[in-house]
Amino acid sequence: MGFFEFLLLLLIAGICGSIGQSIAGYSRGGCVVSIVVGFIGALLGSWLSEQLGLPELFNVTVGGSTFPIIWSIIGSVIFVVIVGLLTQRK
Repeated sequence: MGFFEFLLLLLIAGICGSIGQSIAGYSRGGCVVSIVVGFIGALLGSWLSEQLGLPELFNVTVGGSTFPIIWSIIGSVIFVVIVGLLTQRK
């Protein structure tokens, strides 16, 4: 995977993470946090779909790596809701 593919993967993860944060209604941090939330959401969503026996709905292949868009958004929502419940709001 080259540098361009890596940047494209970061962009996709950031978009999925920001969509997940918007759906959950809890946003903390900026672009880097959205990228991290997108990657964690992809891991959580893929694991969840595998455990429930559900198919991958929409995958994007970048540089030989597949990134699950829909499951990343679903996993991001779940992750952000859990973090929102565990952290204290001011």
